[in-house]
Amino acid sequence: MTYSRRRLLRPVLLAPSAVLVLLTAGCSGGDAAASVSVPSPSPEAAAYCRALDGELPDTVGGLERSDPEPASPLTAGWGDGAIVLRCGVARPAKMDDDQSKGITASGVNWMLEQREGDGPRLTTTLRETYVEVSLSEAYAHDTTPLAAFAPAVKKTIPNRF
Repeated sequence: MTYSRRRLLRPVLLAPSAVLVLLTAGCSGGDAAASVSVPSPSPEAAAYCRALDGELPDTVGGLERSDPEPASPLTAGWGDGAIVLRCGVARPAKMDDDQSKGITASGVNWMLEQREGDGPRLTTTLRETYVEVSLSEAYAHDTTPLAAFAPAVKKTIPNRF
């Protein structure tokens, strides 16, 4: 029996493709929180983002807040990834495009990017730091959740001009 126990304790070497399959399977749980990349803003922008995090609503469009992984005051989510907010993102290159589209929701200006096969991504304009909101495909033609963010953005992220 000692032989069997030692055999169980030996490291198992897997082919790289097997490791990839195992990692992918471990990351695809249906009940897992959404995962997003956390921005790396300047210290000043991060301070605005922390203030924003404290003012964000508990529900947006009837969806409960369920922050993505990894936990950070720079990211927030509602409805297990249906709505994801990232604060302190880099200025999108699309803002240099004269043809880019914008909308105003409750006094906050947003640049609109329609993503192929997904919902819209919107980024604040004319603010001291950029706030990005990604909406799932269910919101392909509905940006009404932005109104829920306006009070918090106006209170914590100053106008640039």
